[in-house]
Amino acid sequence: MSQENNIAPLVSIVTINYNTSSVTCELLVSISRNSYRNVEVIVVDNASVEDPTAALLAAYPAVKVIRSATNKGFAGGNNLGIREATGDYIFLVNNDTEFTDGLIEGLLEVFYAHPDAGMVSPKFHYFFHKGIIEYAGYQSVDVFTGRNSMIGCKEPDQGQYDQISATNYAHGGGMMTKASVLKEVGLMPEVYFLYYEEFDWCEQFKRKGYKIYYQYKSLIYHKESMSTGKNSPLKTYYLTRNRILFMRRNVALPNRIIFLLYLTLFTIPKNTLQFLLNKEKEHLRAFWKGIMWNVKHRQLKLLPCVA
Repeated sequence: MSQENNIAPLVSIVTINYNTSSVTCELLVSISRNSYRNVEVIVVDNASVEDPTAALLAAYPAVKVIRSATNKGFAGGNNLGIREATGDYIFLVNNDTEFTDGLIEGLLEVFYAHPDAGMVSPKFHYFFHKGIIEYAGYQSVDVFTGRNSMIGCKEPDQGQYDQISATNYAHGGGMMTKASVLKEVGLMPEVYFLYYEEFDWCEQFKRKGYKIYYQYKSLIYHKESMSTGKNSPLKTYYLTRNRILFMRRNVALPNRIIFLLYLTLFTIPKNTLQFLLNKEKEHLRAFWKGIMWNVKHRQLKLLPCVA
């Protein structure tokens, strides 16, 4: 791998802890064993019940711990870490991931080879099912549903996605960017709090002329949804709220009208009926709360739409 000026640049690794210090410690141990050594590690604690600092320092003595007095969510927590980062590159990772050797080197290689790279994500495998792909890039968001899917998700990894490629979105669980590019693009949008913020951020990168890349040579393991749960009302609320918000902010007319019609005529009746039949009252309330948030915030200042 060629390196700029033959010097390994400083990479700032930023992760968020929220009441899962043992999981975060496992990540820190994997970082300490990683092949790339010129790193600074920043853990942002999002107002956990107990102070995790002592445990984190035991796992990684050089870690910088930032304790937030309030839970700032995924975007706000990462932004706290980014503001403290001093590296030439910033690698945002979920705390429920673990590094493999060559991970950072491969991501840096994309920036060296592609000057238009704004953000790069590695290949993701499921931690508990190693060899099974979670992410090898993202499909584009469907204008009808406001949803998209990960390329290769749940497929055995047989090298079928082993090529560096531009993709629609980075994976929020692991995405590297360049500090100089961030000065131009700006920080992660905090209006989302949880879910869809990395998609919106990627759209901002693309508006500035940068591309999002997937690097197959870099592999990270993901324990997936250990913080919020696989099917929690919190997840239902933010996925509903932010799916609509993302489309409002990033999809131009007439496609935005198509999405709103689909939402009104299909998604809302279908999900409401499904939650009622399954007697999932908490999810039903969360779903409607997410819809009504957008109704109440109709005048929210939106970004210029992507054509």
